[in-house]
Amino acid sequence: MPSKKTYDAVVIGSGPNGLSAAITLIHRFKSVVIIEGKSTIGGGLRSAQLTLPGFVHDICSTVHPLAISSPFFDKLPLEKYGIEWIQPDILVAHPFYDGTCLFLHRSIEYTCEAMGEDAMAYKRLISPFIKDYKRLLQDILKPIHIPEYPFLTFRFGIKAMKSARTIAYKLFKHEKTQALFAGLAGHAMIPLEKPFTSSFGIVLAVLAHTVGWPVIKGGSQKLADTLLNYFTDKGGEVLVNYPVASMKELPEASYYFFDVTPRQLLNIEGINLSKTYMEKLKKFRYGPGVQKVDWAIKKPIPWQSKMCRKAGTVHLGASFEEIERSIKYANNGIIPKLPYVIVAQPSLFDPTRAPEGNHTAWAYCHVPSSIEEDSSELIEDRIEQFAPGFKDIIMARHSMSPKKMEEYNPNYVGGDINGGIQDLAQLFSRPVFSFFPYRTSHKNIFICSSSTPPGGGVHGLCGYYAAKKLSPL
Repeated sequence: MPSKKTYDAVVIGSGPNGLSAAITLIHRFKSVVIIEGKSTIGGGLRSAQLTLPGFVHDICSTVHPLAISSPFFDKLPLEKYGIEWIQPDILVAHPFYDGTCLFLHRSIEYTCEAMGEDAMAYKRLISPFIKDYKRLLQDILKPIHIPEYPFLTFRFGIKAMKSARTIAYKLFKHEKTQALFAGLAGHAMIPLEKPFTSSFGIVLAVLAHTVGWPVIKGGSQKLADTLLNYFTDKGGEVLVNYPVASMKELPEASYYFFDVTPRQLLNIEGINLSKTYMEKLKKFRYGPGVQKVDWAIKKPIPWQSKMCRKAGTVHLGASFEEIERSIKYANNGIIPKLPYVIVAQPSLFDPTRAPEGNHTAWAYCHVPSSIEEDSSELIEDRIEQFAPGFKDIIMARHSMSPKKMEEYNPNYVGGDINGGIQDLAQLFSRPVFSFFPYRTSHKNIFICSSSTPPGGGVHGLCGYYAAKKLSPL
């Protein structure tokens, strides 16, 4: 039970955004409490032994370019609290059926060596944003505002507003480079002919050449625990195993911050939102789901490409068209037969994740929302195409269909891990169009989940911006 009858602020949900909101609020208020329905805090940052004892798996997020580059996390002494970022040798590898591979390395020069004729085009696309990436992130990872760095942001916007398809086919001559860009842009989970899908590919490539795509030693749970420890050191309080279905179950407070998506907010009994605002929330759209599989494996994945054996992340899709088709099918309610697959293999660089000699890996693909069907075999077949013998090294697996993802975390509506589709209509108006979209129709109730700007990803900025107006941090 809460230790007080009344608080300055109550934060419901302890994902990275809920934790960030609470940290921001504790710099202004004396009494702030986080209330979490599950037994552990962290949301998408949770880690657990899902397969066999001693094998540490991240439930959702493992690779953290947005966390290490976050303008909010940069304000916090994370390293002093024990966070250790581990950079893979190769950040992202993209193999092909012939055994060759393109990749992203911290060095843009080394990356370009494998691109042949497309090297200069890639440099022209990415290089202008490398030096000033911090300024760029400060401008683009925000709700609607007047840019602080208008020339830089305009230069980015000219390219970012285009579709990934347009950028890939206009700039790159070779199918493999086009596929590499599709793999990056595919993290948006929306069809690659849509406007602004190129922005996801450009940002992820810029981060690769600036801050990298690191994993966290010991598992992503370490970041959640660090944020919580910082919060409690500042005087904050946390309650776990405390699911909330009604406002009556919450202590009295001056402000309430909900790290939930619109659907969960609408289900809170007695929240007293206006009918107009509730109707707007009901129109909020969710994207496709994900099928995720975690493995305990005897040895590293036997990729044909040596570069893949050095990579923290591997994207599987032999061409732009193959990746584009997979994403479009998932958005249209069809399970793709050749799915675009994202593979993470953190134990190659973090030996704390598995017993000596063994390894962990996980992968997911985009599939239609809410389906109960388990598509893990499709994923394993896909990996086998690029790593013959993969199935033979599997010791145990843990699989989650979109429905199971939502059962585990209600914020993953239909298995959507992005907190709502991030197309043009909802990229800047999450969950409603407003210059301060975090405030609901109730002046003391705020929403601070990934369903608000700047959207999905482990960066904590949704929670930070939601609470910022009430705090000096």
